[in-house]
Formats: sequence, structure tokens, C-alpha cells
Amino acid sequence: MKYFSKFGFIFVAAFIGIFNANLTLAQSGYISPYSINFSYSTDSLLYDILHTERGNPEKSASIPYSKWYSSGWKNSTWGPQATHYSYPEIINGKSIDWIRQRIIAVAETYIGYGYQHHHVPYWDPPADFKWSKTCMHKNGKGFDCSNFTAFVYNIGLGVKLVSNTVKQSKDFNLSAESRGIIHSAQRISRPATYEDFVSTFQPGDLLFIRTWKGGVSHVVIWVGSIGNSPDNVPLIIDSHGSEVVDANGKHIPCGVHIRPFKNGSWYFERMSHGMRIIQ
Repeated sequence: MKYFSKFGFIFVAAFIGIFNANLTLAQSGYISPYSINFSYSTDSLLYDILHTERGNPEKSASIPYSKWYSSGWKNSTWGPQATHYSYPEIINGKSIDWIRQRIIAVAETYIGYGYQHHHVPYWDPPADFKWSKTCMHKNGKGFDCSNFTAFVYNIGLGVKLVSNTVKQSKDFNLSAESRGIIHSAQRISRPATYEDFVSTFQPGDLLFIRTWKGGVSHVVIWVGSIGNSPDNVPLIIDSHGSEVVDANGKHIPCGVHIRPFKNGSWYFERMSHGMRIIQ
């Protein structure tokens, strides 16, 4: 491919950064007890992201990479907006199951990225740039919960969800966000029982979580049936703080990680509703 001949080194460095994020940002050597059982190879699910310009981090923002760290962004905690990725031709002819697993595979590539209030996960501001305090204790690469879900669907399906959590939870008309490819998402009411969550939700569904006061403040990606947990608890992927404890009794680090959806947990008790984009 011409792109590799010209930018091969950039791609190698970029993908080492993406797939070793869980090592470089491992946060005290955390080892997760959770995993994902894909029915398809990673290369199949992520081929265009691994092997074409779609996966180049320097192309992930709506402005040129040369302007990412200009003085105009010095007082911005969010950084540049994400680009609106095109519809991925790779999904043509693929099954719903394949597309759902693609979304989970995309989300998995960001495991280890920190919790930051950034639109683009690769934005890594200098020390003198303004920072919105998070559980990471310093600035760096990463994104918050709704920017995470928005970016995953953006690069994965070309659906650029609004990155505000409350607005994302209400935005079911996706014609503009998908450039007409997907007209609307399905709203899924909260299941009646904990057991019903497993039969109701599919991999890639978004679940919105309310604060104790009632307003939506968090969003997660449901992993569900393709998740592997030692205690058989359903799994999610989200960007979150370090409050959640895993199956080994260890606190899961701040940032993007696989987490359990336990009966009685904040996730379960405060779950508001779901959104199904892949249908």
C-alpha cells in the first residue's frame, strides 16, 4: 500500500502505542482477571484500523496534527474535537454479530488509557497546558466515559455520537451522526431483574448510569456474552475511576478497563436505560 511506503514508521509507532497502552499506562502493574472471547480474529475485526490510514492517531482530530499543541489549546482541557470518520466499507456484508464484536474489539484497544477530559485519546498536552483534575492525578492520554463511547463508535462504525453524557443518553436520532447510514438507535428500558440484563443486552450496547441524585452521569459499553469472567459476572468496558473491585478483590485502576457488572453494584442499581445502535 502507498500509505505504508510513506508512513510505515508512523503506523508501527502508532499501533505499538495503541496495543501496548495497557503496558505503558498499566498503573502499578494491574493484571485483569477478565478477558474477551472473540469469534473472529483481531485482524478481521480491525483490519482497516490496523492497516490503513483510518488507524493513524495523527488523523484522529478535526484539525491537523501540527496544530494540536498550538497556543490556542493551552487553556482548553478538552483539546481538539475528534474527526468524523467515514463509514467503514469493511463492514459491508458482515453479520450483526461481527459488527457487535468489532465495536468491542475497538474498545479493547484502548484498555489502559487514562481517565481524562479529552475528545481525542491520543492528545497528550504539555505540562503547562490547563488540566481538568481527574483520578489520574496528572494530564496525559485518555478520555472520559462519553468521549470513550463516542470515539469507539466513531472510528468503529463512522457514527459520531455527541460526547456530552446527558445529551448522548437522549440522542436516538442518528441520521446526522452517521451521515444517513443509521436513522435511529433503539432505546432499551431498564430490565426488571438483574438476570434479565444478560438476556436483554447485546455486545456493543450502551448503558447509561444515573447518579444517586438521579441524573445520567456515566455510560458504559456492554460486553455481555463474549466476556470471560472467573465468577461468571457480566462484563462491561468503560472509562471510570478506581472505585470498582475485580473478581480478585483488587481495585481496577482509573481509566479504560474491563469491569464487572455485579448485582447490587452502582452500575446495576443506578442503571437508567440502554441504547442499541447495531440492530
